[in-house]
Amino acid sequence: MKRQFLAIVQSPKGDRPIIALILLLFGVFILALQDVTVKLIAHETSFWQFQTLRSVGNGLFLASLAWFSGGFGILVPKSWRPVYFRASMITICMFCFFSGAPQLSVVQMTTGLYTYPLFVSLFAGPVLGEKVGPWRISAIAIGASGAGLILDPFHASFSPVQLLPIAAGFFYACNILILRHACRYESVLSLVMAVAILSILSGLVGIGLLTLFPLASDLSIQMPFITIGWPKLTIVVLGIAIFCSTLNLIGNICLARAYQTADSSWLAPIDFTYLVFAAFWGRLIFGTWPTPKALLGMSLIAIAGIVIAWREQRRVRD
Repeated sequence: MKRQFLAIVQSPKGDRPIIALILLLFGVFILALQDVTVKLIAHETSFWQFQTLRSVGNGLFLASLAWFSGGFGILVPKSWRPVYFRASMITICMFCFFSGAPQLSVVQMTTGLYTYPLFVSLFAGPVLGEKVGPWRISAIAIGASGAGLILDPFHASFSPVQLLPIAAGFFYACNILILRHACRYESVLSLVMAVAILSILSGLVGIGLLTLFPLASDLSIQMPFITIGWPKLTIVVLGIAIFCSTLNLIGNICLARAYQTADSSWLAPIDFTYLVFAAFWGRLIFGTWPTPKALLGMSLIAIAGIVIAWREQRRVRD
């Protein structure tokens, strides 16, 4: 058993697409559950409190896994700069994604995040020096149309808060690019530990600043999840934080290993099963289901991502 565990957490030896597929599906399934659970508990905690509790749990779990795998050296990255730069992108992504949880629907949150392939394509030219041809441009247009259907910016009920998941998609795209191009041969535990460390630090900074310099009461009423530092801690919040910590740790280990051991262009279309899983958990927990308009928008975003991945795969082969 220990040998199989070490094969997962240590640096990868090469591409294993089938294992990567299984890891990806399992990872997005449990991360979708985590994300919906955070929305469920958002009215009883704050982002900073929950972020700190969950990340401390992650750090303790990671230390235990490192000890079991043979030593704490596996938590130290080979090259700390790209690893912690990636971790900073994930930390900002989580803030943007969860900060609007009390006000947004599960569909708005998840589809906003999954605009990330559009940003990956936009970065392809200026960052990676790749040619952005008509296929990618068309895919970006299709995906933007899908996001527009879900955001519905001209509707009277539109709020700038709805843009936060789109921002999360931007930072998630940064994470994917850094992971594949600069962190491929890092141990999974070092990647996830870096995220845990920065998440704990950001959580403590948020708690400290909001405790010392509380925001105006009207703003606290409008968006209490991100404007309150440390609300009263309940057993329910602590228990769910531990539960989400477990889901978060396992899910991110699975995703990091999946993208390390298979081409991202091959995995990206399968990654969109997250939208299906999120809709499933939203139905199970909140009793809600995407409207026909939202389903159309989700489909357009998924189609755009699949087209981008297909063209990327063709480019690599050529």
